[in-house]
Amino acid sequence: MSTAAIDDLADGPINVLVIGAHIDDCDIKTGGTAKKWADRGDNVKFVSLTNGEAGHHEIGGLELTRTRRAEGQAAADQIGIEFESLDIIEGKLEPTIENRNKVIRLIREYEPDLVLCHRPNDYHPDHRYGSDLVQDAAYMVTVPAICPDTPHLDYNPIICYMHDDFQKPYPLEPDVAVDIDDVIESKFDMLHQHTSQMYEWLPFNQNILDEVPEDEDDRREWLVETRSGDFEAVADRFRDGLIDRYGEEHGSAVQYAEAFQECEYGGTMTPEHEELLFPF
Repeated sequence: MSTAAIDDLADGPINVLVIGAHIDDCDIKTGGTAKKWADRGDNVKFVSLTNGEAGHHEIGGLELTRTRRAEGQAAADQIGIEFESLDIIEGKLEPTIENRNKVIRLIREYEPDLVLCHRPNDYHPDHRYGSDLVQDAAYMVTVPAICPDTPHLDYNPIICYMHDDFQKPYPLEPDVAVDIDDVIESKFDMLHQHTSQMYEWLPFNQNILDEVPEDEDDRREWLVETRSGDFEAVADRFRDGLIDRYGEEHGSAVQYAEAFQECEYGGTMTPEHEELLFPF
């Protein structure tokens, strides 16, 4: 299927659609690269397939949904991108026809050149099924008789998986590793907006809630101290890819990175397309 939509973008902005299962997923996995796209003037949209109502140990339902959606919007505002959260209940995302059609319409309406999503092998069922939904929407976005109420695309967008650490049945084999050293503070600014997750639910779930500082500035510093290693690990794990992209001297010095693997269900990413989509 043609990827004609990005073939003429050498002088224009690209459209990037990042589809995560949860409201903070896109920020964690692609916040740095999203900042780079936004700084170039590209169009970026973060989408959470679920509404956020279950990710907390003390509050839930509509109150938590409103809180987490506000956090997601605040994070997106940090770098000037779009944000949307669908109404699917968190923890109950399923790869149904109804949900597939929602994703098809979402992709068609945004007309992305690049779609990013989870891989289908993941610890969290929402992540797995979210990946299935994006993969199942591939090609279908080009079929006029499917969701005829939303105009079909005449191309199949390129799809890439966001990085993860899972090894079975096979580990991530990234096609692109991106240096985010120059935007790492912006990424932490985004994560800092997710108060209910970074400073409440996730520490509670990890049994370290008593370690979280009360002061706002101290929390931001604690977040950097506890989460920096995650992004350093990406750079170390995919060092060869960073050296291939940036050269020996630059690639060897990268401290923080994000990585992406092409999904074969989307359009084919040629070297020319990769240069257009990841021009940093």
